[in-house]
Amino acid sequence: MVSEYVQSDRFRGARIHLSDLAGLEIRDCEVTGLKIVDCYGSDVYLGGYFERLVVNDVDVTAYVEAELDRRHPARVLARNAASPEDYRAAWDAIETVWGATLDRARLLPEAGLHERVDGEWSFVETQRHLLFACDAWLGNAVLEEEAPYHPLGLPAGGTPSDAAAKLGLTLEATPTLDEVLVPRLARMAAMRRVVDGLTAAELDRVCGRKPADMYPEQEYVVRRCLKVVLKEEAEHHRYAVRDLDRRGGTPSA
Repeated sequence: MVSEYVQSDRFRGARIHLSDLAGLEIRDCEVTGLKIVDCYGSDVYLGGYFERLVVNDVDVTAYVEAELDRRHPARVLARNAASPEDYRAAWDAIETVWGATLDRARLLPEAGLHERVDGEWSFVETQRHLLFACDAWLGNAVLEEEAPYHPLGLPAGGTPSDAAAKLGLTLEATPTLDEVLVPRLARMAAMRRVVDGLTAAELDRVCGRKPADMYPEQEYVVRRCLKVVLKEEAEHHRYAVRDLDRRGGTPSA
């Protein structure tokens, strides 16, 4: 039986020595200062956001970022967006890549769209998460809608069920891709309308709300909220394409 540790700090500052860690999975954890020294194995995978990554005394951070940018140009546009024109260009790219990837995903049987690859979100769950991200950062924070959250939205992993319930989310739902795409594409259309009408003054406007109750009390500016949407779209598109490739389908360009 696999041991599982959730929301635990028992390993903070620990030293694991001369142990068998084959198959160990560390997911959604704070790993600042993590060191793996004099270890060996046939396959080692790292995935996440690392400010600095050193492998065998070689800082590979810049190489990894440059390669990801080469493979996924939309993430560069999302990260560097500053002017209204930049935000429009980034959204143009995101709409284009998602259009092609949705066409590709529709070639899969419905069961394949709900399949998790290596424990990651399924394609449908990814669409549900992006629906929630846009509901929160666009619908609630920027547009201040009366009822911004769609029940099919899926917040980040680890969100307490009671916090999700307060937003009217149905975490246990099992919708089809088409059912999710109805609100998801509507949100994308709303984002299109917003970026098309963006001005420099609007980008610097302070939002009257935060994205959701579980977010910290601080100032949220329109440019920051829209950039979160852009980055979420770009990064989760990368994950979705990666998992489609792993299923053995036609690889992306």
